[in-house]
Amino acid sequence: MDRHPPMTQLDRDTEARPGDATRRADRRDAETGDARRIILYGPEDFACMRRAGRLAAATLDMITPHVKPGVTTEELDRLCHDFILAHGAVPAPLGYRGFPKSICTSVNHVVCHGIPSPRRLEEGDILNIDVTVVLDGWHGDSSRMYVAGKPSVKAQRLMDVTHEAMMRGIATIRPGATLGDLGHAIQSFVERQRFSVVREFCGHGLGRAFHEPPNVLHFGRPGEGLVLREGMLFTVEPMVNAGRPEVKVLDDGWTAVTRDRSLSAQFEHTVGVTATGCEIFTLSPAGLHKPPYG
Repeated sequence: MDRHPPMTQLDRDTEARPGDATRRADRRDAETGDARRIILYGPEDFACMRRAGRLAAATLDMITPHVKPGVTTEELDRLCHDFILAHGAVPAPLGYRGFPKSICTSVNHVVCHGIPSPRRLEEGDILNIDVTVVLDGWHGDSSRMYVAGKPSVKAQRLMDVTHEAMMRGIATIRPGATLGDLGHAIQSFVERQRFSVVREFCGHGLGRAFHEPPNVLHFGRPGEGLVLREGMLFTVEPMVNAGRPEVKVLDDGWTAVTRDRSLSAQFEHTVGVTATGCEIFTLSPAGLHKPPYG
């Protein structure tokens, strides 16, 4: 982490990392002063985001039956890559600041930005797959948890809590609410379950760009932070650890892991603020929300 300090407003767009937790958490970007830099999108833009988000979700649906003991994360990457191209889009992470693959695959104690590799999944492994597609110039970004075989009771509970935390955060989104409301809903629920929320990474705005303001922290205080307005687009993507919240980045410069090697889980949706609440662009077309997928 020390080699990647929190970003300033000027270097944020060039220094963001791809995938599920694409930005370092920076409180300055979650404050109300950043509102002038945030793009407010219209109905036609929402329609484009709807299509991009649906493709990202369909990619995660497609890969579901392929996640099993013995498969390599490189194989999963290749399947997602081919599916995205076949549907007229491109994978946003591939080549982004040197990232070598088309998706992020984060196994067990990997928090985010895991690089697909020849490593074979073992029975009971839990895995986050993060997909970002670019379709007609618009970004759809989503991630889900998967299990190779049958998870432990603790792993299943961690995934259940993480998904519920994300949905509780999303439920706060409406014009006039704040990012602090969102972060508090996630943090308070997670900590009541005796898990912890990762602080170093956060959600982000997106649209035609992979990363835009605001930074979306998954912790906070009610009523604080940026006031939400109709037309804002961003991701909600809490990372929840079974142990302590601290993480470190490995020597590859990408892979973030729990410092205590406890399990970590994450889910992600892309949302847009509407007049009465929010729209989730990345809901599963097949109705797949969290493991077990049946």
